[in-house]
Amino acid sequence: MNNGLSRRAFFSGGIKTIIATAALGGLGPAVAGAIEAFERRGGPRMRLSLAAYSFRQYFQTATKAGGTRRAGRPLITLEDFIEYCADQGCDAAELTSYYFPPDFGTDYLVQLKRRAFLRGIEISGSAVRNNFALPKGPERDRQIATVKQWVDHCAVLGAPHIRVFAGPAGQLDLPTAKKLCIEALEECGEYAGRKGVFLGLENHHDLAAESAGLLEIVRAVRSPWVGINLDTGNFHTDDPYADLARCAPYAVNVQYKSQIQRRGRDDKEPADLARVIRILREANYQGYVALEYEAPEDPWDAVPPLLKQLRAALAA
Repeated sequence: MNNGLSRRAFFSGGIKTIIATAALGGLGPAVAGAIEAFERRGGPRMRLSLAAYSFRQYFQTATKAGGTRRAGRPLITLEDFIEYCADQGCDAAELTSYYFPPDFGTDYLVQLKRRAFLRGIEISGSAVRNNFALPKGPERDRQIATVKQWVDHCAVLGAPHIRVFAGPAGQLDLPTAKKLCIEALEECGEYAGRKGVFLGLENHHDLAAESAGLLEIVRAVRSPWVGINLDTGNFHTDDPYADLARCAPYAVNVQYKSQIQRRGRDDKEPADLARVIRILREANYQGYVALEYEAPEDPWDAVPPLLKQLRAALAA
């Protein structure tokens, strides 16, 4: 790439490279092409995780639930969820922020980390609810502070990734909303990088609903610690698989959903698991693939066979 700043340049030159490139005009107005896809040596390597969001209706402490709770099913804690992941043969667990108890402290995080270690479970990351497309002011500052707080939590847990959202433009014009989102991602990415935590911007509605908008934002963020949290069920476009292929080289985490929904359709169709994994392999993806279950069937029935299918596909 002739103009702009590559991820390799970040790692090799650090802040001096950033300053020098900016001084030479390399980060000029057209920042959309400033950041390249991740370069990974060797071949694809993927590890199986399970997102706590899959059991959202069954957590004792939930700030965001959803789904229908079936009578007779147990209510669980994050400790129970870690045990479940181990019993299901997962490599890791994704601990969604919505299910942590209120007012928890460092001691709680340390105990979660201990439990996971003793069960041979890695903590693949967390996920927060945020809006980075807000006008500058107290509410925007609060959103950024929340993400930074969860960076600190993940650093204690040893979790390498946090899923974040872009947010809706709201009353802002689209270019302004994108600029604000990029600035927030850069600020949070700089903070997260100091703690060794990646931020993954999810293809999730609003500014990041389609691959073009998502890539425009991520490629403009001048940080080697910001990439894409690639949700395989969230492109509601004419060809979701083509959009996944465009974004996969920028992925720092993958959430696999068992269904997709194309543009203009009210119904969903089963995801082509083999095709999804092929896309990730062709992008030389190396990292976690977390099942995030959202289909109508009760997760206690549906998740185990889906994990079995996903494990086999990753190993093939």
